Amino acid sequence: MKKLSKIASRIDGQPMFKLLEKAQKLEKEGKKIIHFEIGDPDFATPKNISDAAINAIKNENTHYVSSFGLTEFREKICEATQKSRGFRPDLDQVLITPGANIAIFYAISCIVNPGEEIIVPDPGFPTYYSTIKMCDAIPKRVPLLESNNFRMNPKDIENSITEKTRMIIINSPQNPTGSVMTEEEIKMTYEIAKKHQLFLYSDEIYARMIYKDSVFNSPSIFDKCQEHTIISNGFSKAFAMTGWRLGAVIGPSYIIEKMRLLLETTSSCVPPFIQKAGIEAIEGDQTLQKKMYEEYEIRRDLVVNGINSISGLSCVVPGGAFYVFVNIRKTGMTSEEFCDYLLEDSGVAMLPGTSFGQFGEGFVRICYAVGQNDINDAMQRIKISINKLNF
Repeated sequence: MKKLSKIASRIDGQPMFKLLEKAQKLEKEGKKIIHFEIGDPDFATPKNISDAAINAIKNENTHYVSSFGLTEFREKICEATQKSRGFRPDLDQVLITPGANIAIFYAISCIVNPGEEIIVPDPGFPTYYSTIKMCDAIPKRVPLLESNNFRMNPKDIENSITEKTRMIIINSPQNPTGSVMTEEEIKMTYEIAKKHQLFLYSDEIYARMIYKDSVFNSPSIFDKCQEHTIISNGFSKAFAMTGWRLGAVIGPSYIIEKMRLLLETTSSCVPPFIQKAGIEAIEGDQTLQKKMYEEYEIRRDLVVNGINSISGLSCVVPGGAFYVFVNIRKTGMTSEEFCDYLLEDSGVAMLPGTSFGQFGEGFVRICYAVGQNDINDAMQRIKISINKLNF
C-alpha cells in the first residue's frame, strides 16, 4: 500500500457509526435492538417539504445554481433570522451549505492556521475535534461539568485563551448533553471573544428544539454576524431531514465569500430542488414540526424519570435537543465497558461519553429519537441488566 498524505493520516470518522455496526450485527443474528445511539429523528420528513422537492424536480430545478445558494432561499433565511434573532443579515452574509457539518470545516479552514488553537466544549460534537485535527489546529477543551448542568462556563473559556487562540466554538442546545446556555453566559462569551479579538462560532443546529423550561439565546444578536460571530444551522434535526444535507451559515461577508469559494471548489452548489424543499420547510405549515417537538419533550421526561429510577444511574434534565447524558460512575465501569455490556446483555445501544471527548468518561449518551414504547421497553431492559451487576 502506498503512503498517503499527512492530511489523510489526520482524518477521523464518526464514532457513533462503529457502535451502530455492532448493533446491526446483533440484529442480523436475531437480537432485538433499541437504538439510542444515533441522532436521527424517527419521524418522516413532512410531506409538504418532500412534495416541494418533487415538484422542483418536475419543473427541472436540477441544474447548477449559484454556489451562494438560491437568492429566494437566502432571503427566507434572512427573514427567519429577523424573526428568531432580531436582526436581518445582508444577503452576502448568508451561505447555503450541504448540511451544517460541512460549515464547521469551511469556517475552520478559512479562519484557523495550522498550530493555532480553537476552544471547544468537552464533551462535544465529534466533528469539532476531527475537523480541528484534520486542519492541523489544536483543540483547547473546556470541560462541561454536571454540577453546572453541562453548560459551558465563560470563565473557563477565558482561562483557556492563549496567544495562539483563534476561535471559540459553542453549541447550545448542546450535543451530547442537551444543555442550554443562559442569556448571561452567551453574552459573557461574546464579550470574551470581542475582548480578545477572536471568532465565535455558534453551532445552532438544535435552536428550534428547545423545551418549555428553557430559552434559546444566540450571540449573533450582539454584532449581527458582522464582526466576530458566525452561526450555522441545518434542517436535519428540526425538520427530520438528516438525509437531505441542507444547512445555512451566517457570518461576516468577507469570511462567507471565502467559505463560498471552498464550497464551490468541493461541491459546486447545493442541489436547487433540495433548496426548494428548504424554502417550504421555513415558510410552510409548521403543525407537524410542533407536534414533533412536543413528542420529544414527552420522551425526554420518560427517559429522565426512567434513568433516575434505576439504582446506580442518574441524569440531569436537558433543556433542548434530544439527548440525555447519563452518569454511570456508580457502576464502576468505564463508559465503553458500560455500553458494550448493555448492548450484549439487554440489546440497548447507546454511545459512551468518551465518543464526545475525554471529559465524557463516566457518562453515556441516550438519544431519544425512538417511540415511547421503545423507551419504556429500554428502561425495563436497562434496569434488569443493572440489577445483575454487583456494585
